Amino acid sequence: MILDIEPGDKVVNPSNKDWGIGQVQSIINDKITVNFENAGKKVIISSNIELRKVENK
Repeated sequence: MILDIEPGDKVVNPSNKDWGIGQVQSIINDKITVNFENAGKKVIISSNIELRKVENK
């Protein structure tokens, strides 16, 4: 499970870069709800899909 992501963080899905940047809405057990700019709301199982945190610059 990803421990360094919390609600409000910006993330990307490296396997689906066309989804754009997403904002984490909630994390319940291994389910992460993310609202992506190009793909809308997705519920992601953290063991199946890798999310990478976007660092603020």
